[in-house]
Amino acid sequence: MEGISWRLFLLSLVLLEGSTQDFGQTQFICTSVPKDMDLCAATMQNSGPAEDLKTTVMQLRETVLQQKEVIMNQKETIRELTSKLTRCESQSLPEPGVGGRRKEPGSKNTMGDVSRGPSDTLAQLGQTLQTLKQRLENLEQYSRINSTAQTNSLKDLLQNKIDDMEKQVLSRVNMLEESKGGQRNETDQRNKVESTLTSIHSRITDLEKGQKGNRPLDKFQLTFPLRTNYMYAKVKKSLPEMYAFTLCMWIKSSASPGVGTPFSYAVPGQANELVLIEWGNNPMEILINDKVAKLPFQINDDKWHHICVTWTTRDGVWEAFQDGVLRGSGENLAPYHPIKPHGVLVLGQEQDTLGGGFDATQAFVGELANFNMWDRKLTTGEIYNLATCNNRAQVGNVFAWSETSIEVFGGATKWTFEPCRQLN
Repeated sequence: MEGISWRLFLLSLVLLEGSTQDFGQTQFICTSVPKDMDLCAATMQNSGPAEDLKTTVMQLRETVLQQKEVIMNQKETIRELTSKLTRCESQSLPEPGVGGRRKEPGSKNTMGDVSRGPSDTLAQLGQTLQTLKQRLENLEQYSRINSTAQTNSLKDLLQNKIDDMEKQVLSRVNMLEESKGGQRNETDQRNKVESTLTSIHSRITDLEKGQKGNRPLDKFQLTFPLRTNYMYAKVKKSLPEMYAFTLCMWIKSSASPGVGTPFSYAVPGQANELVLIEWGNNPMEILINDKVAKLPFQINDDKWHHICVTWTTRDGVWEAFQDGVLRGSGENLAPYHPIKPHGVLVLGQEQDTLGGGFDATQAFVGELANFNMWDRKLTTGEIYNLATCNNRAQVGNVFAWSETSIEVFGGATKWTFEPCRQLN
């Protein structure tokens, strides 16, 4: 006991000497050791947890340094990609009035001028766009040296790869639109990205013209993969004055609630001159001069359907056909009101102003093909021939479905499509 007491006394002196330093809220623990054991050895024996703690601290410090180095590398990468995006945009901006949606004074925009997000998100967009352009340049190079069979294979590859890349870009744009409110300069950045997408798709369309060969110009579809207020297609010609019409199309969608607006026709002074829309939980409706009739269509099952609507100004009589079968009819839909000429026909968006004022909640999501219009009421037999791909089927005399008659904007795409294949 005497030896142990002396060792405790010496240990207390050591602890008292160490306690003169400022350790904050530090506690000291005295531990007895056997008489024959060396004090230093005992101290090393009891310091196992402290050594473990020291090792852990050193490992954490090393991890922090590594993470700091990674962050610095990522910042450098972000700066580099942002610089590439700026150069990409400066080379791809369209001429005034071409490309993105024209903004009318007082137009409605429920999506708002939204923020494009932090710089790293823009960098990701830039990287995606650069990849998309690189793939396009590779395709252009290959198309000059490959045979017809190889070109067809490359076309299919283009459709798959570009579609995937485009959906990634548009998905990120859509996610950013749902984030917090943006600033003007970041809204301009979004418009530039959209314009770049439109420019790229124009180049793809030009490239495909050299690949199609003798393919008929009506064998294509329009695809609207996202619900936005800037993705649409525009018919290059207006409609004449009509006292009757039949409009037909192939349509495919799984959007819910409501497939949106397959088409809208606006004239000066009346944005809802002729509109087909399924909005929210409402059934599909047709609007003529802002007058409404509910249509008995059920089409949001992700399958192709053929739909037709006929109308005559006398008594406002209308009929609705789905897959060649009469599903409903009525009257008093804008009776004795002729469809006015000199308007704008848009596919995929509902117009609140002439050629603009799009509302993302009313946008069409899905695929659209063979949109045709006549200035008369087609017979039941003629409509059945259209729905069953009968060889006697006619094309519209007011508007006939053709790639040369339609422009796409904001990421809407044209792909090869044969409507009769899905009937086989």
